[in-house]
Amino acid sequence: MTDGITITNGKTTTNAVIECILSRTAAKYYDPAGTLSDSQIRELVRIGTTAPTSFHLQNWRFIAVRTREAKARLSPIAWNQPAITEAAVTFIVIGQLADSSVVPERLAPLVEAGIMPAKMVPEWELPARGLYKDHPQRQRDEAVRTATFGAAAMIYVARSWGLGSTPMIGFDDQAVHRAFGLAEYEVPVMLLSVGLERPGNWPQKPRRPVADVLDLV
Repeated sequence: MTDGITITNGKTTTNAVIECILSRTAAKYYDPAGTLSDSQIRELVRIGTTAPTSFHLQNWRFIAVRTREAKARLSPIAWNQPAITEAAVTFIVIGQLADSSVVPERLAPLVEAGIMPAKMVPEWELPARGLYKDHPQRQRDEAVRTATFGAAAMIYVARSWGLGSTPMIGFDDQAVHRAFGLAEYEVPVMLLSVGLERPGNWPQKPRRPVADVLDLV
C-alpha cells in the first residue's frame, strides 16, 4: 500500500476509472446504425467540459456533426475518413484564443455560488492579462491545451458509456473554418468521432516503458 494506492506485482489494483482508461483505444470501425440522441451528445459535452482550463477561461466550443448533410460537408475536407460518416457523431473540437477580458464573466458564477470571494476576481484577471494579452503564441497554445483537455475527458466519458472514439488531426483547418463558420479567434484543434463500435477494432496498443519516459528527481 502506497499513499492509499495498492500496487501488486508492479500493477495498480484496478477500479472502474482505471479500467476505462486502460481499455480505451482509437476506434477504426463503427456501426453506422448506432446513434446518439441530442440529449446524449449534450451530456457528453457537459461532463467533458468539467476538464481544467487556465483561469477558468473555458475557452472551448464543440460542433457536433451528426446529420447526413453535415457529415457530407465535413468528410471531403477531412480526408474522407470513414469514421466521419460511420460514427454517430464527429465533434469539431475548437479552442478559442485565450482572452483575459472574459475572466470576470467566467468567474461570476463562482462568486455567485460562494466559491470565490469577489475580491479575488481581479487577482485572477491581472495575471491572466499579463500572461496572454500581448502574447499571441501563448493565446494559441492555451486554445490547443484547453481543447485537448476537453476532448480527452470526452473520450473517457464515451468509453465509460461503452462507446468508441477516434481523435483525428487529418483535416483542412481553413476549409473547416469556412464550412462551419468558425470565428477568427477559434482554432479547430481536432476532430473527435464517437459512436457504437463494430467488431475488428484493435485492443489498446502497447506503450513505451515507464522507465523510458519518467525521471524521478
